[in-house]
Amino acid sequence: MPLPQAAVPGNPSADSVALAVRVLEDMKAEDVTVIDLVGKTSLADAMIIATGRVNRHVASIADSLVEAIKGSGLPSPKVEGMPACDWVLIDTGDLIIHVFRPEVRQFYNLEKMWGADRPHERLVG
Repeated sequence: MPLPQAAVPGNPSADSVALAVRVLEDMKAEDVTVIDLVGKTSLADAMIIATGRVNRHVASIADSLVEAIKGSGLPSPKVEGMPACDWVLIDTGDLIIHVFRPEVRQFYNLEKMWGADRPHERLVG
């Protein structure tokens, strides 16, 4: 998988992306997609979307990501969706990670939304 600009060494978010991808692989997350957001939005530099097989798997992946992020010395991420674990969002500031159950990921289809240029959204800065 080619690295997005946000994951290129020398970019501040590169370590975050590499760490998250490593944890996702270790936790057997499925269909891991890294989307470069540089120049598309001011929300973050990159977004990672991954799938867990069931709610417990989503919860385990999310817990492992949060612990790895905290353990790396990065600031504690903001986490949404842990009670239900259909869709857990982890926001580190530079990186947004979405972990879905398969049917929820298919319903929201974030790859389609963020994969193409978004002409009505302007970069703030």
